[in-house]
Amino acid sequence: MKTIMTRGKFEGINACADARGVIAAAAMDQRGSLQKAIAKARGADGVATAEDLTAFKTAVTKILTRHASAILIDPEYGLPALKEKDPGAGVLLAYEKTGYDANVKGRLPDLLSEWSVRRLTEVGANAVKVLLYYNPYDEPRINTIKHAFIERVGAECAANDIPLFLEPIYYEDGLDEVELAKKKPDAVARYMAEFSKPRYGVDVLKVEIPFNIKYVEGSRAYAGTAVYTKADALRAFREAAGAAKKPFIYLSAGVSDAVFIESLEWAAEAGVNFAGVLCGRATWQEGIPVFAQQGYDALEAWLMDKGVRNITALNETLARGAHPWWDAYGGRENIEVVG
Repeated sequence: MKTIMTRGKFEGINACADARGVIAAAAMDQRGSLQKAIAKARGADGVATAEDLTAFKTAVTKILTRHASAILIDPEYGLPALKEKDPGAGVLLAYEKTGYDANVKGRLPDLLSEWSVRRLTEVGANAVKVLLYYNPYDEPRINTIKHAFIERVGAECAANDIPLFLEPIYYEDGLDEVELAKKKPDAVARYMAEFSKPRYGVDVLKVEIPFNIKYVEGSRAYAGTAVYTKADALRAFREAAGAAKKPFIYLSAGVSDAVFIESLEWAAEAGVNFAGVLCGRATWQEGIPVFAQQGYDALEAWLMDKGVRNITALNETLARGAHPWWDAYGGRENIEVVG
């Protein structure tokens, strides 16, 4: 039985993928965290302005989209950067407000007040991205709010015939990092199953590696406390992938490029049908102190050297392990495009 897909959804996902159908996208939608990182790199009294954020995003967009299938950016600080984008790269725009209200239980999501999906499409979005902090074990009251929230965003994307990329991030208040690591494989599998349901209108899942690689004995990132073996990690990959009914891509979650590449190599070894990555900090985070202390031109030079080497190594890993996004539906020939 063929999968029916509207033309806008199909073409939007394709615009974010390379010729092979693999999503090799760069992420540059960080806002509050990037501002804090630039300020911190400037010393005790350091500050980072809105202009700093736009400049940093512009340099990353200008250099890295030459080597990426798409760029994920925010409409608050990132729109000027799109003028420097490589013409062959697609555009994903973030729709959620950065961060969350720590005074309200549940890390509830919110959307940018001045934006709508229609407005995002009008400024060039090929797809819309929403981040959602999600704990599958949370009290039903909180998750009902989050489920309804994604249903609304999914309906808005459907009305504008544009793909929705959903980025669920597992969290659980009151647990330390080791306890979180123990629960993460099951949590990621649960949210991949939940948001694959048709009611949400999600087109691509942007998901975490389903374990914390710091706690995998023998990994490059191993920090001395073992929660999993490599065999456990490969099993976690397979179980989470088996729960998904939509194409999915991995996010780097702030680890180094080398560590993220090792994770992707393991995903390939596990035989996981992942459709690529949306990789941010792993590629460009080492450029933050360069920009903070030496300025825009120095950041561009760093990106053209180390940044390009990082993204090239990532692309080589994807060429060996990632699958076209349409393989989630049994192949491109199994998708009937309508409209």
